[in-house]
Amino acid sequence: MRRRIGVLLGQGMHPVGELRFEDDGTRQVSAFRYAQSWLEQPRAFALSPDLPLGEAPHVRSGRRGAARSALPGAVCDAAPDSWGRGIIEKSMGRRPNELEFLLSSNDETRQGALRFVDEDGRLQSERQPPVPRRNDLEGLRALARAYETDPAIGEMRLRELVGHIGSLGGARPKSDLDDDGVLAIAKFTSERDTRPVERVEVATLNLARAAGLNAAEARLELSGSRHPVAIVRRFDRRGPGRVPYLSAQSFLGREEGNGGYYTDMLDGIAAHGAEPARQMEELHQRLMFTILVSNNDDHLKNHGFLFAHDDRWVLAPAFDINPQPERHRSLETGISEEYGRAASIEAAVEAAPYFELGEDRARANLKRMVGIIERQWAVHCRAAGMSEREIAAYRPAFDHEETQRARKLVALSVAGC
Repeated sequence: MRRRIGVLLGQGMHPVGELRFEDDGTRQVSAFRYAQSWLEQPRAFALSPDLPLGEAPHVRSGRRGAARSALPGAVCDAAPDSWGRGIIEKSMGRRPNELEFLLSSNDETRQGALRFVDEDGRLQSERQPPVPRRNDLEGLRALARAYETDPAIGEMRLRELVGHIGSLGGARPKSDLDDDGVLAIAKFTSERDTRPVERVEVATLNLARAAGLNAAEARLELSGSRHPVAIVRRFDRRGPGRVPYLSAQSFLGREEGNGGYYTDMLDGIAAHGAEPARQMEELHQRLMFTILVSNNDDHLKNHGFLFAHDDRWVLAPAFDINPQPERHRSLETGISEEYGRAASIEAAVEAAPYFELGEDRARANLKRMVGIIERQWAVHCRAAGMSEREIAAYRPAFDHEETQRARKLVALSVAGC
């Protein structure tokens, strides 16, 4: 299989380059080259730091077992992840290659600002069904649950599900949603859940915002049912416009499964960030918050960057924060090579100079967050419809050894909820 795909940008569909793709059954290879017209644009920018502007092609290769490496990270971020890939594979009845996964997602809801046209200039996936609205939520939830229970749900229902997954990341069931004219993600309760995962995620995102973090807007729908739906507003859209987005994995030029450190993101921010001092302080606060709420999902694909201006990027709002009451105290993304992956609040404060922060400033931020988390975590859980029994079960995620150490660090004692 050989294909030539045009790569366009944004609502205006500005030609950016061409992606050539080849799959011989054992290896998948792509070569991306910027269009001359893009290179001549005064406001042209690189799609990612590892795809610098220039006339030379950027080649990627992926073998069986590591096929995702066949596409540049900036392009791969526009493709579906685990949940969507499983549905697409089932609907096609075979294992698609990486380009097929990419082109199967709905152009209207594709993550970020990249768009793709075929050799004849036809926009790919433009015949997908309309984006579902809030009054479709119950049907969407039933469809997602039916697929989880029995993936052999029938060709028509699979096609419908494929049309609604866009390029959404993660392994949990979800769908795109038109939320009163604003693009959002509907995240469904999984058949395998033994805890109120969606309620806790909404509660924790709202807690993060209360604690001063730039976090995604989230709320619950169908909250009175046993299977509520978390609605998370997309941050890669501004009105009808599309905002270029990179996962931290792509921003750093890492391959799938290769971990990293917060200090790696700091290096990227220093080199390519807008308002780097502000971004570094925000990232440090997210690190401390992750430790304080026992977040077990802080890998590099759950950090992201939005294009700002002039080849500069800013942190996307925090998302996918998932507290775990029984989690082992380690981080998916380590603090630094020196401090490793231990979820240590003391190490996070000591590492403040890496983030160009004084220790006094770091302690002041920690003091604010500890106080807000102590006073409000259970309040936000109740607001999300959690029972007192469920709240008690989650207490170890919000009140543990590291929060006790944090109190000592800032000499703060706050009564529990």
